[in-house]
Amino acid sequence: MRASGGRRRGFRHFLMWSFWFLVVAVAGSGWYFVERQIPKKLNVVVQEQEEFQFALPFDVTLLSTSEEVVLSNQSNIPADEIRLRMDEPFSLYAENKGSYRLDLKLFGRIKLKEIQVNVEESRYAIPCGTPVGIYLKSRGVMVIGTGRILKADGQEAEPAFGMLESGDYIEAINGEPLWNKEALITYLNYNGANETVLTVRRGGETRQVRMNPVQTIDGSYKLGAWVRDDTQGIGTLTYLDANGNFGALGHGISDSDTGDVVEIEQGALYETEILGIDKGSSGNPGVMAGVIYYGPGTRVGTVNANTEQGIFGKADDKLRKNISGDPLEIGYRQDVKKGRAWLRSTVSGQVRDYEIEIQRVDYNPLQKSKSLVLRVVDPELLQLTGGIVQGMSGSPIIQDGKLVGAVTHVFVNDPTRGYGIFMETMLESAEQ
Repeated sequence: MRASGGRRRGFRHFLMWSFWFLVVAVAGSGWYFVERQIPKKLNVVVQEQEEFQFALPFDVTLLSTSEEVVLSNQSNIPADEIRLRMDEPFSLYAENKGSYRLDLKLFGRIKLKEIQVNVEESRYAIPCGTPVGIYLKSRGVMVIGTGRILKADGQEAEPAFGMLESGDYIEAINGEPLWNKEALITYLNYNGANETVLTVRRGGETRQVRMNPVQTIDGSYKLGAWVRDDTQGIGTLTYLDANGNFGALGHGISDSDTGDVVEIEQGALYETEILGIDKGSSGNPGVMAGVIYYGPGTRVGTVNANTEQGIFGKADDKLRKNISGDPLEIGYRQDVKKGRAWLRSTVSGQVRDYEIEIQRVDYNPLQKSKSLVLRVVDPELLQLTGGIVQGMSGSPIIQDGKLVGAVTHVFVNDPTRGYGIFMETMLESAEQ
């Protein structure tokens, strides 16, 4: 009898713990869903009513903390507080420019999220789709990795092991600034086997690393580290604004060995010529093959920033004169919808808009360069490239007459599909 009562109590405890576990799991998944689906920042145009729609798993209350921002939903009655039901659109209107706040609450009481609302004038830029050659000079000498070297006595050594790491930047040697890897090699041979103090930047922090170079079998002195000081490639120019500012790629230029976005000292755009296109297929994304012209008169722009959301800088007069087309209004994330859109590219040798389909819109993605999923449906572009190929990153996306984004990546197993980034995300990165 006692054993039976004990089993019942044990079963009740099990049910109780299961219930609370379920409650915590549901609450946690709900919070995660809200965090992912609703952005922390919204950009809107002053004196224009903007419509939003978030796929929420439960009803919430949206509260404006400023009388400047007016909300309305299906009741169409402007207010500073509205109740949102699942999958219900709502509108937002602001009379004056500025930065304001919205609070998202569960049951009208529990604060889930704070949303910043930036109200600004309409912005315009020319969608380009033009291929450019890109050269970036790293800020310091970049360490790719460490390795063994053969010393003068025939023994192996790896002096940099545990001292330098992949992704480090050597800024100076014995207090002398380093501009390139040639300067590093020259100084090491001048200094010989004497202790060397390297000023190393790692993860944004600077540290001093003391090492003794090793004389190799050919008589030179080395650290046992692979280094690089520049990178280059071909990409697509996304936009050009009235002040000559440009954005390209929609993602950062990463080192091919470390995978890290290259921290740059300076960079430039150069004229390029596309010589051919290797069409994409399943497992092979394809590539635009071309040549970059480095020489007098071929430089067409200055790169000031290499970020996770693209490269940015200033176009020279030569590039500005070669970019044709009318400026389009910048569309914000709320303007982007699933369905028909256009990709602008010069892969055929002339500027063309090709039809695509936006298949998914993620308002608050884990990776900003993967906010959109798109599919190429234009027969001509499919015939020419097979879809999206390497070198097309940065191709502008146009929908409903607005510049809304740029192509960033291709699906390796399906080159007709790829990712895109919101144009407002690129512009925000350019201004940082």
